[in-house]
Amino acid sequence: MKKIKKLRLGVNVDHVATLRQARRDIVPDPAEASKLALAGGADHIVVHLREDRRHIQDQDVHNIKKLGCGLDLEMAATDVIKEIALSIKPDMVTLVPEKREEITTEGGLDVSGSLDKLKPFVGELEDAGIKVSLFVDPVPRQIEASKKTGASFIEIHTGAYANAKAPKEIESCLKDIKDATELARKLGLRVNAGHGLTYNNVRKIAEIEGIEELNIGHNIVARSVLVGMEQAVAEMRKAMD
Repeated sequence: MKKIKKLRLGVNVDHVATLRQARRDIVPDPAEASKLALAGGADHIVVHLREDRRHIQDQDVHNIKKLGCGLDLEMAATDVIKEIALSIKPDMVTLVPEKREEITTEGGLDVSGSLDKLKPFVGELEDAGIKVSLFVDPVPRQIEASKKTGASFIEIHTGAYANAKAPKEIESCLKDIKDATELARKLGLRVNAGHGLTYNNVRKIAEIEGIEELNIGHNIVARSVLVGMEQAVAEMRKAMD
């Protein structure tokens, strides 16, 4: 397996839009925040275009795409959002589960239970030149099913690790993530990871061999309110490295 040269950082700017949408205003602008994130050391930008448009709007995706940076579009596996993705042509699409009542994404996709639906869905995006990543829990059956869809990547859901408190629980979660990464790479899948990662817990995930990038949003945006986006991203980059 090819050794990963440098761990990449994707910065999710959804919650910049959350702040804007609280007043239905035009500021803060996720595209402007994206420019600062890139200046601070982000390798690409992540946005989740939800069906209910609670934060990121269609125009935000267009504006960030125009920046010429790498763009990872998180989305549910719906035909309406798929058509938007095919039109905008992000560098990557990450398919995530989505419920309108949830505050943030809860758990990974049930790929094994929806393989018949996901396989043609993934195939259409990949055939259009858009790399597809599946957001999954670190569970062997989900990773094996992900390979069968034809997706290029998985993104390992790190929420259980982020929420773990006891040392034994933390170590167990880390082992699950390490094992999942190894299995995915053996199957020929590339591996990203994210969800709930912070300045305090990111290091142990960053040390796992085989993970190519970490996607982090809320903790960086929260820090940026106090110190600015560029510095907040630079601090995360330092915590990772």
